[in-house]
Amino acid sequence: MGWFKRNKEGITTSTDEKRETPEGLWEKCSNCKTIFQADDLRKNFYVCDRCNHHERIGSFEYFDILFDEGKYKELDAELESGDPLNFEDTKKYTDRIASTQKKTGFKDAIRSAKGKLDGEEIIICCMDFGFIGGSMGSVMGEKIARAIDKAIKAKCPFMIISKSGGARMMEAGLSLMQMAKVSGKLGQLAEAKLPYISLLTDPTTGGVTASFAMLGDINIAEPDALIAFAGPRVVRETIGRDLPDGFQKSEFVMEHGFLDYIVERPQLKEQLALSLKLFRS
Repeated sequence: MGWFKRNKEGITTSTDEKRETPEGLWEKCSNCKTIFQADDLRKNFYVCDRCNHHERIGSFEYFDILFDEGKYKELDAELESGDPLNFEDTKKYTDRIASTQKKTGFKDAIRSAKGKLDGEEIIICCMDFGFIGGSMGSVMGEKIARAIDKAIKAKCPFMIISKSGGARMMEAGLSLMQMAKVSGKLGQLAEAKLPYISLLTDPTTGGVTASFAMLGDINIAEPDALIAFAGPRVVRETIGRDLPDGFQKSEFVMEHGFLDYIVERPQLKEQLALSLKLFRS
């Protein structure tokens, strides 16, 4: 005998009558697992108001946060990678590029744009980790180099937002060449007496960290971001020792003198505007 029984018939909901929850309505903090309405998380700059975890975001979100009224002009939008080495691992490089472009809607792992930040013209390059881990290939180096040329011509500040796994192995030495190429271009920016601001976000690793991400007139980072050349696991296995608490996190990196300051995302635009004013004074 069952413990419960229906007193009325016909109280079940048919499949046609069920209301599905629209996709994208809710978001879960990847750290503390708190569930938010997507709009609330967006209004808080994709930062959890419970644990202060900064969710990974891409160029569209950063441009919307930093450019006045979210207005900007994208630069060199059609540049995309070739396959000079005819590279193939589990799939052909050309096929990997095509499938990633279709999945993400991006041509490559970085976008550059020109707009105004607190009324001052600025050019910003921002990486997208969803495109092969934000890896540095020939297109990334070329887009940054062209953006620097435009900043010199416009006599405006320049900024790179880094979020990368490092060099793109499918382009081998051609990828590593971008470290020197961009560093040289930043030298030209310095000769023109124009500021370069580097923002390091989670994660910034490999050849990006080893070159232009650490060459800013001001190097800043978001809280708790992984900033490294080799990841903690590789370092631990190499030296055979346990690592200090918080090793390679932005707070650890700043404590050891490699960052000027750490800024939470809701205050990012305000702090950048202040920094740019200091350069002008």
